[in-house]
Amino acid sequence: MSSNTPSSTAPCFINYIVVALFPTLFFVGIVLGYLNLISLKVNMHSLIIIGVIYITYLLFIKHNANYAICRMRKEYINLQKELQKSIKENSLTIFNETKSTINITNFISEYYKTFRNDNFSSVAPSFFPMLGILGTFTAIALSMPDFSSTNTEALDRDISLLLAGVGTAFYASIYGIFLSIIWTFFEKRGLSKVDIDSHQLHEVYNSYIWSESELSRHEHMQDEIRDQKMINALKETFNLEFIQTLNEKHLENFQTIINETNKNFVTVTNHMQMVSTDLKDTISKIHNSQSALTASDKIEQNIRDFTKTTQELTNSIHRFDSSLENALTLSFKKIDNELGDIIVKLANFANSTSQQNYILQETISKYHQQISNTIANR
Repeated sequence: MSSNTPSSTAPCFINYIVVALFPTLFFVGIVLGYLNLISLKVNMHSLIIIGVIYITYLLFIKHNANYAICRMRKEYINLQKELQKSIKENSLTIFNETKSTINITNFISEYYKTFRNDNFSSVAPSFFPMLGILGTFTAIALSMPDFSSTNTEALDRDISLLLAGVGTAFYASIYGIFLSIIWTFFEKRGLSKVDIDSHQLHEVYNSYIWSESELSRHEHMQDEIRDQKMINALKETFNLEFIQTLNEKHLENFQTIINETNKNFVTVTNHMQMVSTDLKDTISKIHNSQSALTASDKIEQNIRDFTKTTQELTNSIHRFDSSLENALTLSFKKIDNELGDIIVKLANFANSTSQQNYILQETISKYHQQISNTIANR
């Protein structure tokens, strides 16, 4: 990155002389008038006051824009280096393109402040006229006669001196206003040079700086990307295919539970049929055989088998209830009701079977007691 604007090679004291030229010529005229070399009447105190204003103006010149821009151009290479450094430090990459977010106008304005005091330059246009007015009143006060004389000729002489002093005193106000005009002219001229340099730097480094429109467009694009990501996330969250797949998995798990439960019911039914058959055989043996003890043992074994089978049925029922709680309860409420009816019927059956077992045990006990008594009588 480089600029086509060359550094200023002219010495800055020339700019200083240019700004001070007309005020100096004015002051030289005042001095010549005091020396009576020209037809301009100036007294001593007016010369001193105007001289003080002139020296003050010379001290202010280093803060004038026309002089400060010369010093700034002397440091033009350093200005470019600082600007390039700031561009790198404030770089921003957007879509694989890297530029800086720096504001060149603000940068130049801040850099320009290192060469002069803006406070002095801003008060100068009003300060010099006020200083001239102060000098005018001071000169009038110093040239004011006492008017103590009662002689007419002396009084006329005092009035003439007063008028002459007042006339020369106004030179201070005129000089102050003249300095304000000269200062404003060169101030505006210097600021126009600053604007020209700023415009040239903008043209050179514009391709390395993000414009406000580009940054605004990028911000809107980022908002659109975030909105699109949110929409995609919502679509993925509420994906109908995903929900359908989840329902199918639940249905498969529920079908597996139903199949296992049916198998358990078949097994329990087979066991109950076997137990029922054994009970019938046992009862037949009790009535038709003399081996009562063997029949009693067989009945007890069948009862234990029946109790075990009933326990397995209860465990199966509990597992089935637990599975139904984790499945889609609302979708299979009717199945829950039917299974509840089955469980109630099975419970009633178990209760009835238990009562029959109790009656059977009493019958066996009585039969066993009769056999014991018969054997004892023999």
